Amino acid sequence: MYDRANVLYNSVSILYGISNTLDNTFHAFLMDRVLLSVSSITYKIKNMKKTLLCLMMAWGSLAFAENYTVDSPDSRITVNVETGTNTTYSVTFNGKMILNPSPISMTFDNGTVIGRNMEVKNVERSTQNQVLKPVVRQKSKQIIDHYNEMVLDAENYKLYFRVYNDGLAYRFHTDFPDSLKVLNEEVIYCFPEDYNTLFPEECSMLSAQQPLFKPMKLSEIGTDRFCSTPILIKVDENARIFISESDLESYPGMFLRKQGKNELAGKFAAVSLEDYKTDDRQIFPTKRADYIARVNGTRNYPWRAMIVAENDANLITNQLIYKLAPEAEGDYSWVRPGKIAWDWYNALILTGVDFKCGINNDTYKYYIDFASKYGIEYVVIDDGWSEAWDVTKTIPEINMEELVAYGKKKNVDLILWVSWAPFREKIDEAFDKFSQWGIKGIKMDFMNRDDQEMVDFYYEVARKAAARKMLVDFHGAYKPTGWLRTFPNVLTSEGVAGLENHKWGSFVTPKHNVTLPFTRMVAGPMDYTPGAMINFHEKDHKIWFNLPASVGTRCHQLGMYVVYESPLQMLADSPSNYYREPVCMEFLSQVPVVWDETRVLKASVGEYVVVARRHGDTWYIGGMVGEKGQKFEIDLDFIKGNKTLTYWEDGVNVDMDANDFARRVQKVKQGDKITITMYDGGGYAAIIK
Repeated sequence: MYDRANVLYNSVSILYGISNTLDNTFHAFLMDRVLLSVSSITYKIKNMKKTLLCLMMAWGSLAFAENYTVDSPDSRITVNVETGTNTTYSVTFNGKMILNPSPISMTFDNGTVIGRNMEVKNVERSTQNQVLKPVVRQKSKQIIDHYNEMVLDAENYKLYFRVYNDGLAYRFHTDFPDSLKVLNEEVIYCFPEDYNTLFPEECSMLSAQQPLFKPMKLSEIGTDRFCSTPILIKVDENARIFISESDLESYPGMFLRKQGKNELAGKFAAVSLEDYKTDDRQIFPTKRADYIARVNGTRNYPWRAMIVAENDANLITNQLIYKLAPEAEGDYSWVRPGKIAWDWYNALILTGVDFKCGINNDTYKYYIDFASKYGIEYVVIDDGWSEAWDVTKTIPEINMEELVAYGKKKNVDLILWVSWAPFREKIDEAFDKFSQWGIKGIKMDFMNRDDQEMVDFYYEVARKAAARKMLVDFHGAYKPTGWLRTFPNVLTSEGVAGLENHKWGSFVTPKHNVTLPFTRMVAGPMDYTPGAMINFHEKDHKIWFNLPASVGTRCHQLGMYVVYESPLQMLADSPSNYYREPVCMEFLSQVPVVWDETRVLKASVGEYVVVARRHGDTWYIGGMVGEKGQKFEIDLDFIKGNKTLTYWEDGVNVDMDANDFARRVQKVKQGDKITITMYDGGGYAAIIK
C-alpha cells in the first residue's frame, strides 16, 4: 500500500509551487499590462487561488480515502466500506446492489465524531466457523456460526463488520479514557430503488411496540413518519432485507424514520432527566436530555444487523440476531422451558365450580389442577395478586406459600406478573421474597420504552433473576436483541400485537398472524399467547372483553404452537373451555416448546406458512393461512421409517363455524406425500411419531 502521508505532502508541495508561480506571474502581468484594471486582475487571481485551495482539500481527502471489502463465506454477500470525509458501506447480494453507500458515524460530547475523516491504522481480518449449542433450543439443537470479520482500527475506536452467508452486521467500539455522552448515532440506509416494505409504524417512542406491519413502498412513507424495528423490506423476488439490532446493552433501541428519497435513518430516544409517577403504577419521562446515552469510554456498541434472505422461508430459520449476541456467562442448566396456563385473557372465569372464581386461592388451585392434568409446567398469576405499589405484599385473598406448596405436589410451578415501576422500587427485596416463596419466574409488564434507562433495567432484571434461578417474560416490551443467548432465563417477550387484542378489537387478523413469523419472530421468541377455544371468522368476530374470541379458525390457533416460537408458551383460554375441548388438548398437551430441527415447507409473507419441527424422534407440523385458503401437497422426505400421522384440520363445516375441525389418523413413511388443506383464515396441526 502506498504511503498516504508522502502522497499528500508531495501533492501540497506541487500545489504550493503553482500558487507561488501564479504570484510571480501576476507581478509580471502588471508590468506588461499596466493599463488594465488592477482590481479586475486581482479578483481573477484570488478566484484562481480559491480554486487551487479547493483542489488541495479534495486531493487531501482523496489521499486519505480508502476502500475495504469483506465477503460472506459463500461470496454471495459483499460489503464495501469506504473511509474518508464520511465512512459509508454498501452491500451487494448475488452481484446486485441492494444497499447504496450509506453513511455511519457517532457524535460525542467531547467533540469527537467517529466515522468522519477516518484514518485507518490497521485492518484485521478473520474467519470464524463454529457450531453453537444453545441452552434453549428456540429453532434447533445446533447453530452454524460461520462468518468473515473485518476490523478497521482508527484512533481511539474500531469499526467491526461481520458478514455471514445469511446477513451482515456492523458495530463501533471505542477506547476513550473517560466516560462521555453520545449526542447522536448516524445510521442511514440508502436503498437503490423504491422498495416495498412492511412498515411497523409507531406514533410515539413511548410504545409497547405492538405494531401492525403496513405494506408500503418507501416513496409512500412521509418524512414525518417513523417505525420501530425490526422492519422487513422486499428487494425483488430473490432478496429480502430484515433490519434490527443485537447486543443492545446500556443503549437506546433503534427506531427508523424516513429521510430523503428511498432512505431510512436511525432515531433514538434521548436520556430521561425527569419523570412523572402515575397512580396506575407507571412512570413516564417528562423531560429529556440533548443526548441519547451516557457511556463508558471503552465499550462495544450495538450490532446494526441486516439479514439478507433469498426467499420468505429463509427468514424463519435465520438466527443472525442470536449469533451476534454475547455468550451467556455462568450455568443456566437449571432453565426449564415449558407451557404456561394464563389467567388474564380469560378474566379468571370458570364454570361448573363450587367457589367464586377470581383472584383467590381456590381459583388458582383450579388452574394448577388443570395444568397438572395436561402436563403444563407453569401457571402465571397475573395482575391483581399484590398491593398496587408493593409487590412484596399479597392481597388478603392470596396465600402465596400455600399456592406454591399445592403446585409442587402437582409438579406445577408459579410465575408472578409484576408491573415494572413498583417492582423496580423494591427489586432486591421483591426478588428475595419471591425466592423465599418458591416462585420460579416473573412476567414483567408495562415498560413501554426502550431508552437507555429502561434498557439498563431490563439487563438488571435479567441478571438478578438469573442469580436466583428465575425465568423472565418481558411484556409491554421492545423486541428481543439476543437475550436468549446472553440470558437464557429470558425465555420470551411480547413486543407483538397478539391474542389479547381480541378483547378490545378485531385488527389482529389471520393475515397479520401469518406476517409475524417473517417479521417480529425473526428477532427472537415471541409471546403471542395463543390458544383461543372460541373462534370466529373475521366477518363474524364479536368483541367481548371478559369472554374474548379469536379471529380465524380453531386450527389456525393450533397451528400457532408449531409455527410460533416461544420457549415459554401460553395457553391463554380458560381451563373450563379447555376441558370442553379434549380433542384439542390431546395436541396441546403433547406439543413441545423447544426444537431440535426446523424445516419451512411452505412460506409466503402474510399469505401462508407451513413449518415442520422435530423434537427428539417426533415431528410436528403447523400450518396457518391468511385471508385465502390454501391446499398443499407435502413430501414427507424428512421422516424416517414407518410412522403414525395424527392431524387436526379445518372441518367440513368450517365455512359456517370457525370452531369446526376434524382429527384424523393415518400411517405414513418416508417419501409419502400428504395433502394439507386450510380454509380462509385457517390452519393445520399434526404429530408424526
